[in-house]
Amino acid sequence: MHNFVFFLILFFPITGFLLERYLEYLNAGMRSEILPSQLVGICDKEEYRKTTLYEKDNLKLSFWSSSFNLAIIIIMIVAGGFAILDSFARSLSENHVVISLIFFGIIGFASEIINLPFGWYDTFIIEKKYGFNTMTVRIFITDHLKSWFIALLVGIPVLGLITWIYYKTGSGFWLYAWGLITAFSVFINFFYSEWIVPLFNKQTPLIDSPLRTKIEAFAEITGFKLKNIYVIDGSKRSTKANAYFSGFGSKKRIVLYDTLIKEMSDEEIVAVLAHEIGHYKKKHVLKNLISSVILTGLMLFLFSLVVENPLLSAAIGAETPSFHLGLIVFGILYSPLSLLIGLISNYISRKNEFEADKFVRDNYEPLMLAASLKKLAVKNLSNMIPHPAYVFFHYSHPPLLARLAKLE
Repeated sequence: MHNFVFFLILFFPITGFLLERYLEYLNAGMRSEILPSQLVGICDKEEYRKTTLYEKDNLKLSFWSSSFNLAIIIIMIVAGGFAILDSFARSLSENHVVISLIFFGIIGFASEIINLPFGWYDTFIIEKKYGFNTMTVRIFITDHLKSWFIALLVGIPVLGLITWIYYKTGSGFWLYAWGLITAFSVFINFFYSEWIVPLFNKQTPLIDSPLRTKIEAFAEITGFKLKNIYVIDGSKRSTKANAYFSGFGSKKRIVLYDTLIKEMSDEEIVAVLAHEIGHYKKKHVLKNLISSVILTGLMLFLFSLVVENPLLSAAIGAETPSFHLGLIVFGILYSPLSLLIGLISNYISRKNEFEADKFVRDNYEPLMLAASLKKLAVKNLSNMIPHPAYVFFHYSHPPLLARLAKLE
């Protein structure tokens, strides 16, 4: 007989799926057959039409991908798939750590294989159809192989150590796990661009040029110590343009996509980087890291309160409670709180984006940033008039028109 936890872990994924479909329905209602008056001067009729078609194609793919994944989760819960997998892992080893690694290894691999066709369709059908994809089949395959290798190289030691800590310390394990994950997060923030990115992309220092001179001049004026400016070969995968900032202290660096350099003037690129420097000057990067650490601690603490509860394992048909089964069920039960945290995080992120824009307005040329935002939105076929509810739930950046209103 099923306990109440069983019905909860069915209710939450289904409710989340329906909520997402409703938000997409609202967002679709914002589309127009004619060019909206708000976008006159930003894009033309053909560009707007292409944007709506791109959004429709992505929406269809999202629906089928989400539906298929939801069906798999429901089948795994109702048919006792997690319990069967647990029994299989236990038949291969008696060591708790090894059992957990086998259990999550199979789930992770199966998830990758299940979603691989959707990723393929997105890359080679939709992105290619709209002129974005420049990735070859070889790069697609090697990217996935490298990602899997990194997941194994990092995931096995981290997950194995956390599992070992749990069985050694019991419910107090969350403090040790929190410390381990925090150390790992800080390490990744320092060395991501230096160690991980080169596995996928070539980064070269920006050559001495008028652009570099203008970037360094702005950095000096604003008191931003900068030595590392790199160009990344993003064009080997997509024509979409971007730029980002990473690292702390001597490891901080600005990375420009080569596609960005091709699409924008030097002044517009400096404006984009001024926005990124604004995030750093306002300490948004540090605040985000600290909040992430706090939220991880909260999640681990809550998990420690229920991990030993036999109701969690029983809900998915397993007779023997375990760390890995408890983590699966808790992950589903945590989803409402995760949604709430996501809403708050998105609100703060949108607020931070406005602050970084204001930094540009106060220290550089706001019209240059406005021009670059328009180019990026049109070039990347971004939805420029999303529904407010969709923005509230999903957008970490304010919509284009909201940012332009404050800049112009």
